[in-house]
Amino acid sequence: MARGGRLCVAVWAVVVLAAVLVLPVGLAHVRGAIVQVEGSSSARATALIARGMPSFGAEQVSLAFDSRTLTADSEPYQRALVAAAGAADGVPGTTQVIPVPDAPDRDPHHAYLAVGIDSDADVRREVLAELGAASGRAVAAASQGRVTVALTGATPVFVEQIKADLDDLRSVEAVTVPAALLLLVVGLGSFGSALTVLATAAVGVLVSTGAVAALALVLDIDSLMVTVVTTVGFGLGLDYALLLLLRYRSLRDDGLAPQQASAAAIRSAGRAVLWCAAAVLVTSAALLATPLALARTAALVAGLTAAVTAAAATTLLPAVLPRLDPLLDRGRVRRRDRTDRQDHWARWARRLMDRPWPYLLAALAILLVAAAPVGSLRTGLQMNRSVIADTEAGRGLAQMEQDGLANVTLLALPHRPAAGPVDTTDLTDALHADPRVTTVATLDNGRDLTVVTVTDRITTDHPEAERLVDRIRVLAARTLPSGQPAYTTGPAAQLADFHQALRPALRRTAVIVLVGAFLLMLLAFRSLLLPLKAIVMNVLSLAASFGLLVWMTGHTAHPIHLAIPLLAATVVFGLSLDYEVFLVHRITTHYRATGDCRLAVARGLGETARPITLTAATMATVFAGLMVTRREDFRQTGFLVAIAVLLDATLIRMVVVPTLMRLLGHRNWWLPAPVSRFLPPPHVPPADVPPPRPDADAQAHPHPVTYHQGDRR
Repeated sequence: MARGGRLCVAVWAVVVLAAVLVLPVGLAHVRGAIVQVEGSSSARATALIARGMPSFGAEQVSLAFDSRTLTADSEPYQRALVAAAGAADGVPGTTQVIPVPDAPDRDPHHAYLAVGIDSDADVRREVLAELGAASGRAVAAASQGRVTVALTGATPVFVEQIKADLDDLRSVEAVTVPAALLLLVVGLGSFGSALTVLATAAVGVLVSTGAVAALALVLDIDSLMVTVVTTVGFGLGLDYALLLLLRYRSLRDDGLAPQQASAAAIRSAGRAVLWCAAAVLVTSAALLATPLALARTAALVAGLTAAVTAAAATTLLPAVLPRLDPLLDRGRVRRRDRTDRQDHWARWARRLMDRPWPYLLAALAILLVAAAPVGSLRTGLQMNRSVIADTEAGRGLAQMEQDGLANVTLLALPHRPAAGPVDTTDLTDALHADPRVTTVATLDNGRDLTVVTVTDRITTDHPEAERLVDRIRVLAARTLPSGQPAYTTGPAAQLADFHQALRPALRRTAVIVLVGAFLLMLLAFRSLLLPLKAIVMNVLSLAASFGLLVWMTGHTAHPIHLAIPLLAATVVFGLSLDYEVFLVHRITTHYRATGDCRLAVARGLGETARPITLTAATMATVFAGLMVTRREDFRQTGFLVAIAVLLDATLIRMVVVPTLMRLLGHRNWWLPAPVSRFLPPPHVPPADVPPPRPDADAQAHPHPVTYHQGDRR
């Protein structure tokens, strides 16, 4: 990379150009929340209704009518309804237009039409845009402007939310990029070095986002994934570029020429970057084993982001560093005093090595107190109504919820053609008696499917909606003829199935993550205790972060977004492993070179403390930027990751890990001989990397040390 820089830069330029071209096209195909669970009751009901009653369409949307002066039974209002129905029926892609039955709480100035849309998600957006425009013109003409109409439903609401999400992400970038640049300038001491790191991270984010946008053309990509790829990509890009740049500058200070320093940085810090990226890949890949489409999409996006950012750091950056070497110190804001910073961390390492127990117990106590509220964790899905309150879809949704038409649940009852419609009398009577239910209707296709539609006044994202779905399913099992299969779908039913599948999916994912992380670090460190310690520390850090998130959301009415536990168990876990890999990689390198555990821990901590704290500060800043968005799930994600990174980089990596390794001594690298035979030989540090300076080592390890081959102090 250091010698063939021109070709490498040319390849990356082509890739960046392709990403820029595909971004606007792909982002237009991003969808809202994807909560369908394969093989669930809601998935089977959706398939049965699509096959047996195609007039329902792939989606049902609503035309919500309102008038300040006219009531729904007046003649001008009725003319407007007829005109809207005719206009909707004439839009290609619509299947049927039917009036929505009156609800007891309906405002007399309101009326509703249900419209079926028969097309895939991308075509539905075009159909809905034409449907909204056509119905609006027809209503305005028929009522002389006295009646208004708003198109609302799942897709219209999510389209508006996605627009708001992209606006929020632009606001986040406007805040986080300058903040990250300021931190980098202060941490690195010059604008030239800071801009080099920032530009490398920006290339990784741009290419990763472009790749996700391209995937959105062929796959269902949730809008939350765009946030994941931009924030995780920016954070990882800064992490990896910082580690390599700091190693490069250290080698340049030791007298190596630019190309030699770039090559040596790749052989040392570049190896650590690849192990860090592998950690994120392994943990995110665990989501592929779940039946949740949202989780599998997150796995693909997170893994792709880690791979692209690592590739940019280990190919593009070393290719340009020798050529940018004269510019790295441009715009210097302070003199680089390497000795003072090493002495500071050497003093800290000496305190930890001399008195490990007090520091270890204090850090563990803080983490356990922070983790205490995690038992009160509650998850859910927020519609973020405030984000779309001023849009047509948002106004229509609020109107329907006000009139007791907040949610519709469909029961699909398949039957033999010769048996006739299913007797639902007892079921509908029981449902009418439930005060949460507003209307109940039964339809049959005349062949093999009966459908019961249940409209209720509980908003889809309210916890009571899931309880009502459970009640409907219990009533169906109790009142329908014996042996009659019943499958339930609708927004609330899909969320209920997602919640029920979430817990076993989390357990399965956690097991795969832990096993994968253990095997990865077993290969990296050739040790049994180091992987076990890392896993325990990561679990403790994650529990503390979740505990603080639960405490924060406990002061609000919002549950924790249902996708966050899955993201935390994989992506956040992988991000935490990054710092573990980087720190322990340096300690292990020194241990294999010297055979002295205490000296290796002091040296490794002294060399990595500054990169870890600086990268953690920038990554926390990037994710904390999500706190300025309007979406609650974005704010929760930003808070969780920022807190997790800060706890991990301070208490875990700067206190708990070094003190534990100091107490375990040579046992850190214990590996049974039978296991050792199946692993590749240990990595030998490159000969062209200068050893730590004697004066820094003397302060980190003030007592004289003598040892022989095989001695492990």
